[in-house]
Amino acid sequence: MLVGLDATPLLGARTGIGRYTGALLAALAAGPDEVVATAFTLRGRLDAQPGVRVRARPAPARALQAAWARSQWPPVELLTGRLDVFHATNFVLPPLRRARGVVTIHDLAYLRMTETVSAASARYRSLVPRSIARARMVLTPSEAVAQQVRELYAPQLARSGAAVVAVPHGVDPGWSRARPPTAALREHLGLPADYVLFVGTLEPRKDLATLLAAHRLLPGAPPLVLVGPPGWGRQVDTTGCVTPGYLDDDDLRPVVAGASALVLPSRDEGFGLPVLEALAAGTPVVASDLPVLREVGAEHVAYAPVGDAEAFASALRSVLDAPGDPRARRAHAAPYTWQRSADGHRSAYALALT
Repeated sequence: MLVGLDATPLLGARTGIGRYTGALLAALAAGPDEVVATAFTLRGRLDAQPGVRVRARPAPARALQAAWARSQWPPVELLTGRLDVFHATNFVLPPLRRARGVVTIHDLAYLRMTETVSAASARYRSLVPRSIARARMVLTPSEAVAQQVRELYAPQLARSGAAVVAVPHGVDPGWSRARPPTAALREHLGLPADYVLFVGTLEPRKDLATLLAAHRLLPGAPPLVLVGPPGWGRQVDTTGCVTPGYLDDDDLRPVVAGASALVLPSRDEGFGLPVLEALAAGTPVVASDLPVLREVGAEHVAYAPVGDAEAFASALRSVLDAPGDPRARRAHAAPYTWQRSADGHRSAYALALT
């Protein structure tokens, strides 16, 4: 197969979708198919990767999305050349000339929690239905999101005939080998010897207010470390927290491995990659009681109701007092590999062709 991927999420700091796109691209490039990466941007430039051809023309993403929302022009092959399958990795599937379309819908926060999303994500309300109409396959990172898509987009799916398939993300092998940060890295990042960790964009859907309130209910608990780029919307007061900002994987892995616990208090998630990566590193996890996070973390995570600071405080206290077995957490995460994820994507591409 000649497979094209939207690699636009690789430009800039790689948050969740960027990390998914990069890991998937690398795993697909190691397989039997010819892989072409493109990006919809005027300024950014994709770096070459082994086994991946880069085909891109400068084009403004917002102008392209505006055109795709109201017409079938320009087709993606105008930018990439001939393809058998084009995979839109980030919600928006462009018009296609002859290629078969596959689109990943990571979550439905833009419909379910409109007050928490950025202006760019809000545009998905009009773009995603058009994407589904063009698609042969709709992919989600979890069965929980797949069921939401089937329910909320039933009319569009009935018209297009597209199938909805859950293909879980993977975890890089480096996470299972991660060890706590060295003294030099702790000093560089300003980390205390013991700390509770949050990883993610600092934006409303992550509900940092609940985490901060829960932490205040635990006098003597290790300090909070908040890792991630600044987001949008109303920002919470993080006075007293350590905020090293965005970290690349080489620094992030030891920071996660050295945490007393990772806490993800999100109001909504599509997969919850920080949960799985923390488990792979052997780190205890406290997370919101969401179907998708139970799907990913199973019994290896302590759960608390969304927005309930007292319940989060209780769950965090329990894992700080009794961290459990890191070997069991690593064993749970071990089957989630990017090669396995790539195999699932490749099967979806083949189905799109048939």
